[in-house]
Amino acid sequence: MKLHELRPADGAVKNKRRKGRGTGSGLGKTAGRGTKGQRARSGKGTRPGFEGGQMPLYRRLPKRGFTNIFAKTYNEVNVEKLNMFENGTVVTPELLKETGVVRKIEKDGVKVLGNGDLEKSLVIKAQKFTKSAIEKIEAAGGKAEVI
Repeated sequence: MKLHELRPADGAVKNKRRKGRGTGSGLGKTAGRGTKGQRARSGKGTRPGFEGGQMPLYRRLPKRGFTNIFAKTYNEVNVEKLNMFENGTVVTPELLKETGVVRKIEKDGVKVLGNGDLEKSLVIKAQKFTKSAIEKIEAAGGKAEVI
């Protein structure tokens, strides 16, 4: 057998059903939709979640919680990430964005967290610091400045 002689087995490939192509086809006239009713019409059907007029599940269940519109959003940066900078560097949110530590500066700025160890002496300017972050920055000989 050669590549050009390959064929699917008999009965393995079926033709697609062509609806609405005459009564002799078995799917002519109403094309498998039955007669009358919502499902027989063009543009038929209902929206997702429709339960035939019964109160739908998403309206029967109680609503919970709320979104605080005054919540502040910060970019969180751990102290260990700042080891990539040279000693004495002034680290600002703009510098963090340029170097790719943060993708975009959130509306309330950058918050420095105290996870990991800092080996470099840096001057870090950010909108917020945790207590542990300030301790680690000052222990390494650096300075934490709130903008």
